[in-house]
Parts: sequence; C-alpha cells; structure tokens
Amino acid sequence: MRADTPPDTPLSATDVALPAGAALRLAIVGAGPAGLSLALQAARALPEAHITVFDARSADADISGDARTLALSQGTVQELARIGVWDAIERSGRQAPIREVHVSQQQPTVLWPGPQQPEVRISAAEQGVPQLGAVVSYGTLVAPLQAAWAQAVTQDEHRLAMRFGTPVKGLKPTDDGVEVDADIAECHDLVVVAEGGVFAHQPKLNWPEGLSRDYEQTAWVGQVLLDDAPGAGAQDGTAYERFTPSGPAALLPLPPGAVVPGGASGRRAALVWCVQRDDDPVRDLSEAQRLTLLNTIFHPSVGRILQTSPLKAFPLGLNAHRRLVSDGAVVRIGNAAQTLHPVAGQGFNLAMRDVHELLAALKAETWRAQEDAPLRQTQVRRALSRFERRRQPDRLALVATTDFLARSFTWPAPILATARGLGLGVVQQLGPLKRLVARSMMFGWR
Repeated sequence: MRADTPPDTPLSATDVALPAGAALRLAIVGAGPAGLSLALQAARALPEAHITVFDARSADADISGDARTLALSQGTVQELARIGVWDAIERSGRQAPIREVHVSQQQPTVLWPGPQQPEVRISAAEQGVPQLGAVVSYGTLVAPLQAAWAQAVTQDEHRLAMRFGTPVKGLKPTDDGVEVDADIAECHDLVVVAEGGVFAHQPKLNWPEGLSRDYEQTAWVGQVLLDDAPGAGAQDGTAYERFTPSGPAALLPLPPGAVVPGGASGRRAALVWCVQRDDDPVRDLSEAQRLTLLNTIFHPSVGRILQTSPLKAFPLGLNAHRRLVSDGAVVRIGNAAQTLHPVAGQGFNLAMRDVHELLAALKAETWRAQEDAPLRQTQVRRALSRFERRRQPDRLALVATTDFLARSFTWPAPILATARGLGLGVVQQLGPLKRLVARSMMFGWR
C-alpha cells in the first residue's frame, strides 16, 4: 500500500495487484493479537514473501483502551519478546507478572488423609523461570503489535500491506491458491484465518466439520479490588483458581489501580466467575450482594475482596474444527480453529503456538520467486500438512482437557469434589507430575 493512501480508501485493482513472481503470497485475515504476531514473525522469517493483513477494523481506531483480559503463558511472553514488542508492554506498566498459580476447590475432599484440604501451588521460583506468565489487557497487547506492523509496512511497502477497514467476505479455492473476496478479488498462495470472535457469535459446527457444545454456563467478567494491608493475603503476582459447585472462578493479578472510575486505588485482580446458566447465583444480585458472595468463594489466602467493578456476562461453549487446514491452502489458528472454555486460560496461548509451528513449517520449504503456481501449491500443501500433524496433539489435548473440566461441573457434586480434590492432592505431592503440568501450562504439550 502507498504510504499516502488512507487506510479506509477503496483501492483499485492496480493498487492491490500482487507481484506474480513473489516467492509466497500470504494473506492473514484478522488483525488481532494472533494475526499481527504471525504477520510480524512471517515478515522476518520469510523475507521474500508478500504478506497482506486484512481486518474490518479501521487502522486509526483506538484499541489501546480495550480492557479485556488475557493471561499469557511464559512461552507466549518469550514469543512476544522475540517479535520486539514485549519491552514496550513492560514499559507501559500495564502488565502484571504471574509468579505463582494456586488451584483449590471450595468443597471438602472427604477421603483426603491430610490435615489441610488438597491444593496445587506452582511457583516460578521452583520451576526456575522469572515468571510463569503475565496478564495484560487486549488493548495493551494489540496496540504495540499494530504499531510495529504499521512501521514494518512503511519500511517495506512493496512486500507488506495492511488492509484495515477491509472486511473479507469470502474465500474461494482456485488452481493457483485461494481467492480472497475483499471488494476486489485477490489470489494468494496461502490464507491464514486468525479472526474467530467469541462462542456466542460463532455458527454452530456439525461433524465432520467440527464439534460444537453449549456448556450452558455463563462467565461473569470484571475486576476486583483486594485488601493490600500487611497480612491481608493475596500475594503479589499470584493467580488463583477456585473450583466451586457452580463452576470455576479465577483471579488474575493486575497492575495497581482503581476498579471503578474515581474509586480507591490499590491491588487489583481480573475476575472470571463461571456459573451454571439455569442456576445462576450472580445474575439477580446487586453489586453489594455479589461482593458478599465472592468473599465466601475463594481460598482464605486471597484475603478480603473490597470492591467489584460492574460485571459483564458471556455465554460459554466449545467450537472446535476437526481440521486446521481446509481447501488445501486455508489454515485456521486461534479462536478461528477452536473457542475454549476459560477454565485453563489458554486460548490465546494456543494461538501463539499455532503461529510458532506454522512458521516453522513454512520455513522448512525453499521458497523462490517463480511463475510455477502448481509447484508453489505443492510446497504450501506440504508445509500445511506438516503444521497440522505437529499441532494436533497439543491442540486436541487442551480441547479435551478444558471440555472435560467444563462438563464436570454438571456431575453429582460429592463424586466430583472427591475425584477433583484427590487429583489436586496427587499433582501437588508428585514432583515430576507437577513439573509436567507446569511445563504444559507455560509451553504447551510440545
């Protein structure tokens, strides 16, 4: 795109014509964190490729204030550091490290032999890493990624393009690759769909295309202010997950601040509170009543919750495509491939592992500028086959784990509490198993 072309200006066929001799013509649909991360890494890893990013969002839309919370694994933090944007995120002061993860359950484990109820504590110190991950807002993450991509486009405008304000209306496989319908038809060798959205806005999948399951649960999302007096609990950098009879609830550390405009500033945490939709203990309560109920749910080490922000509700469910690759040259990553229950907090981290493996598969091929489209398509299909083969074990393991945990809250409570409590106790007591869980949490099953 020319530097003087406004991002929302309709482009002519001349403006968008791709070089016929490009080594690889890659289109990325979706300028969220996964799509932009892929674009930035691909621009470096595939120096001869022509890369275009499409998104319906205007390039000048201010996304920095989007407060949706993302839990990043340590593997994801390392990827963002390699891209060159993590330093900017750290300097912003709008990220909080996760130094410890504490998992427990509200119901007692009747068969547990110890004097204390079972729990799992995983710390960065015992795993020999500076942190287990970090918590950022969506805007804090996407804004520097988008700025970095805009700079890359300016520096290499003949090879890289940003097509914001341009929704993709359809994809059509052709003999030469994939035709992208974005007002003007463009042919690319490979299209990566990185635009998935949330479960409530996605069409239901049917086998053999994929699996769709409505968990009939609601996630109430917001922020809480924690008591930060000495001895009050809630250690800095600790992420808490609590299994309750209604569903899992989690507190993720945030930088200090206020949870309501003009309110008191102090220790904050992001709240994800999952409950059964037909027996919702949150929906009809006032904010004061919700605060009282919250203070009965979490482990005593959390300390007292002083205040909550207004909470927003989101339906929860599973949408998982059976395959990551379709029509030979279209690949899905992140939420476009699977939308998971938040019980494990791994949705975006799964997307970043998709990005890592996709680039590794593409780099394994030797891409040369050529007119031989059939040969290039053979290379694309070979790379995508390699990518899908390597990604499916990690992906399917996480889909199965989150699906099992999400559905377990519909089981009879005494059986569930006993089984889950015993499982927590075993993980805490067995060092090798605990290290395996910690590694999968940080880097996935790879």
